[in-house]
Amino acid sequence: MILYFSATGNSKYVAQRIAKALDDKAVSVEHHNGNIVLSEKEYFGIVTPVHFWELPVIVREFLENMTLTLSKENYSFMVATYGSIPGCCGTDTKKVLEKKNIFLDGAFSVKMPDNWTPFFDLSNPRKVQQQNDKAEITIDKLISQLKTRKTGNHAVPKAPYFLRGLTDNLFRKARQTANFHVEETCIGCGICVKRCPVQAIELQNNKPVWIKEQCALCLRCLHTCPKFAIQYGNNTKEHGQYKHPDFVNCEKRS
Repeated sequence: MILYFSATGNSKYVAQRIAKALDDKAVSVEHHNGNIVLSEKEYFGIVTPVHFWELPVIVREFLENMTLTLSKENYSFMVATYGSIPGCCGTDTKKVLEKKNIFLDGAFSVKMPDNWTPFFDLSNPRKVQQQNDKAEITIDKLISQLKTRKTGNHAVPKAPYFLRGLTDNLFRKARQTANFHVEETCIGCGICVKRCPVQAIELQNNKPVWIKEQCALCLRCLHTCPKFAIQYGNNTKEHGQYKHPDFVNCEKRS
């Protein structure tokens, strides 16, 4: 079983490539009940983006609340998709699983375009495509490592785990929904409401309003808004929207 959380398609794409190579299935944590029973020699993988050098809120909550029944010779791994550094994600996942008496065999990382556009500029399609092209090589190598069940933390570059105390405080502050605003170009389509993974948005007078003080900070609302009307802070408008090409293709087919 390969589980993933993906706001704009990166982790979903990696999870699906891994699942196909391992003759397995990829399932979003948003659509899984958290009860997992592994068969003999089955893989258990989690593919996740990196939020402020740590696990996304949704992934952490899923791992903390799931029930996992192991069998013989299972192999557990995590893959962090990241833009600058996977930070503490490998150790973070290991520590969460250890509380459930689950040993994490391997941790890996794949550098991809980072949808955190308050900082990263993704307005140049050519540069974004080059990043995704490079990621394909990394994914091929990753799949080879998973097939041989490579062990150890290979999510690089790493960050010392003690830094998580600092980044966690920054993460909580950044998750405040007061940082979002909606431009006049909004057409009230409600896509942001339907796609918010923590139900933090609702339509009021045909405009999105954040009804929770904090959200998951995945920026799915910003990047999938058809009018690019949702912004976070002051820089996102200039830095553009991002969706993995496979995500875009899936939207066109649906």
